[in-house]
Formats: sequence, structure tokens, C-alpha cells
Amino acid sequence: MRRVGIIGAGRFGMALAQSLAESGAEVLLMDRNGSLVQNAASVVTSAVQGDATVARTLEEAGFGECEVAVVAVGSNIEVSTMATANCKELGVPEVIAKATSDLHGKILEKLGADKVIFPDRESAHRLAHTITSHGAFDLLEISEGCSVAEINVPESCRGKTLAQADLRNKTGVTVLCIRRLDENPKRPRTVIIPGPNDQIHPDDKLIVFGTTKQIDALTGE
Repeated sequence: MRRVGIIGAGRFGMALAQSLAESGAEVLLMDRNGSLVQNAASVVTSAVQGDATVARTLEEAGFGECEVAVVAVGSNIEVSTMATANCKELGVPEVIAKATSDLHGKILEKLGADKVIFPDRESAHRLAHTITSHGAFDLLEISEGCSVAEINVPESCRGKTLAQADLRNKTGVTVLCIRRLDENPKRPRTVIIPGPNDQIHPDDKLIVFGTTKQIDALTGE
């Protein structure tokens, strides 16, 4: 079970918290607004009223023990930047921060944000799956319940041909293409449309199609 901290219980923060909770994640949420915190209490594992610009407040709330922290505050740039810096200071392995402009995003990157997002409400569900789907690097829901995702190669498939891995019959997931490292590490990955006899390398990235549940099961093996 992943432990995820969310700063900000606004529209996006709450949509993300609900999706994460439904996916089985342990969700810790903080906001300055007591009413929003009270409304979130029945949805998340722990809802705390507090000021995320104070590092000690985040630490006492347990954010230092989170695997991922999402700074879902966008409109207040001071809170956004301070909260991001504090999460990095606490040693949170992955800090995802919401930005409202390109300049805001560049500032967050300078402060050490591992990923900067420019979300709307609809993207909260997708971000939740990205956080909870283990080896999935990115997931795009193209219709209700069906997604295209970029994932790490599952251990059971490493060194096998596409036919030997037989992912479609075993898991229902279809491999659309493979992104493979170039001999020159400075060059972008090569895109391969694989045939049944193409071998899957351990450091490949697989672009797959299937239901979200099928992809989650494959990446969590």
C-alpha cells in the first residue's frame, strides 16, 4: 500500500484523494481550511488542518514518511513553492507539484519538484493511477476503464520474445510498441513495432493497451 501525502483540499486535491483512496492507497491530506479538512475526513486515511509552509507542521503530520507528496495548491504561489521545498527538505522520495503557469512550473522545478503538472479536474483520476500503478510511468485513459500506458518490463517477461511472454492471452494486455535505449545514451529511445519473435530487453519500456485493472495487475506482479 502506497502512502501518499496531498497538500490542498480544493477541487483537484479532493478528486485526486478520492481516486487514490479508491485505488487502495493510504492518503494523508493537509489544508489550512478547517471546513475542507472536515469534509475530507471520511474519504482519506488522515485529514489534518495545518500550514504546509511550515516544515515542522508537515513533519509532525507524517509527510516525511510518505512515498509521494502532491502539492495540489496552485493559486497561492507562496504556499505552493514553500510546501514543495519543505517536502523535499523532509526527504519525500517523489514530490509532484501543481503549477498554474510556465513560470510557476519553472520555479517549482528549481525548488526540486520531481514532476510538475498543469492539471484540470479530469486529470486527477489519471494522476492517481500513475501514482499507484507501480511500474507504470504514464497512463492515458482513452475511454472509461481502458488505457494506454508506458510501463517497465515485468520481471516475468525479461529476456523473452513477445510470443513467449504471451501477455495478451495471459493478462489481456496488448503490447503496442517497445521504446528501446539507443546505443548512444544521449539519443532518444528507438520505437519498435514488435513481432512475435522480437526479444524484450530488461531496460525496455513497453507501450501497452488494456483495461486499467489489467495494466495495474501486470505492473504490480
